[in-house]
Amino acid sequence: MFEFLDPGRLVDGDLMLILDHTTPADPLKAYVPAYHFKMVHTGTGEEVGQIDLRVGNTANLICYGGHFGYAVVPAHRGHHYAARACRLLLSLAQRHGLETIWITCNPDNIASRRTCELLGAVLVEIVDLPEEIDMYQEGERQKCRYRLDLPAGNPVLRQASCPGSENNLPPIN
Repeated sequence: MFEFLDPGRLVDGDLMLILDHTTPADPLKAYVPAYHFKMVHTGTGEEVGQIDLRVGNTANLICYGGHFGYAVVPAHRGHHYAARACRLLLSLAQRHGLETIWITCNPDNIASRRTCELLGAVLVEIVDLPEEIDMYQEGERQKCRYRLDLPAGNPVLRQASCPGSENNLPPIN
């Protein structure tokens, strides 16, 4: 049975992650348990964004949703808050046994793609979203899939490829 862990103190300079809430798995939707954090500026206490850590490895998560979901308030962009927040959550991911982190983003989201690069994640492929998933129904059509291997990563998950992948990876501008 899954158990949420105490994430501990998550601070990197002027960035602090504060656990807002957790959500249990939803097997009917194939959702895994998730932590939801606020990104907060330590000096002002102002919320600068949010980040989620999804704990598990379903086909949809690995191919389309990713282990991390993040958003930075537009006025606070340019400080690498998303990359720094992801780094802060890597130890929690490892404590849950995750060895490979998958991060996805839209191909035209240059800032998110840059975040993945700053983390050292590798672009594996761009996949077409299947029509039956929520993201497609909300208007999204493709996802870039980035892989970040943590120590002692699982070689099976490292090689995962998804239906609808493209062989032609465009450069990040």
